[in-house]
Amino acid sequence: MAKKDDRIIITLACGECKRRNYTSMKNKKNDPDRLNIAKYCRWCKKHVEHKETKK
Repeated sequence: MAKKDDRIIITLACGECKRRNYTSMKNKKNDPDRLNIAKYCRWCKKHVEHKETKK
């Protein structure tokens, strides 16, 4: 069985306006680096690179 401690909640912020739009979960053993995901920003009104932020 996998441990529950491996998955953590992360916050994603827009690369242009820097607003924190999304939360997600990741496995810190499989993805030790920060995530970059292209997602829709409702304030920029377009798809933009969202980066993992500190809490």
